Amino acid sequence: MKKIIGSLIAVVILAVFAHFTASFHPSAQQLPKPSQEKIKGIPEVIVLGKEAKQGQVTFNHVKHNGGEYNIDGPIFCIQCHHTAQPASELSKVPPHKTVWPAGRTTTLTAELFAADPAKAGVAACRDCHAREGSKPKLMDAMPSIQDQETKEVIKITNQRAFHATCDVCHFQIRFRAPGSKAPDATTCNTCHKATAKND
Repeated sequence: MKKIIGSLIAVVILAVFAHFTASFHPSAQQLPKPSQEKIKGIPEVIVLGKEAKQGQVTFNHVKHNGGEYNIDGPIFCIQCHHTAQPASELSKVPPHKTVWPAGRTTTLTAELFAADPAKAGVAACRDCHAREGSKPKLMDAMPSIQDQETKEVIKITNQRAFHATCDVCHFQIRFRAPGSKAPDATTCNTCHKATAKND
């Protein structure tokens, strides 16, 4: 249990570092708030963690990307879809290394997706971060990082990737705006909702 908690803490610390590092360098994605017309191409709501023991998570994609939910402005596509940018930009946000598709020259934006969703090059989270024990769709092996302290190699499964990305952002919002309606990163059922079981 201590290893799992230590691993999750290491992933969260790396994600916080990556988030703050990304916010301090200019990004090709720092564009004005996308118009509602162009956002229509983005799936409005997606369901994550359909098989999670705690229940599934309903994620409002448009409200996150459209600027309604934010820390210091719109949440850019590449803050979650980190593979969707040129390698030269991705290298500024360690520990991320993989660009998809390989040799990518564009940075994913709502406008790029609206212009041609098929050519935008968007990988779903689980295409790279599969469930524990599964092989990712787009990669030969699960992404991993090495714990700086223990040197243990930690596989970044979909559960770890979601928790690191979502929790860090929600924690920052609640820290900066006490009383915010942002989900509480320390309470599972603020995001996970149990689904009704069929008898």
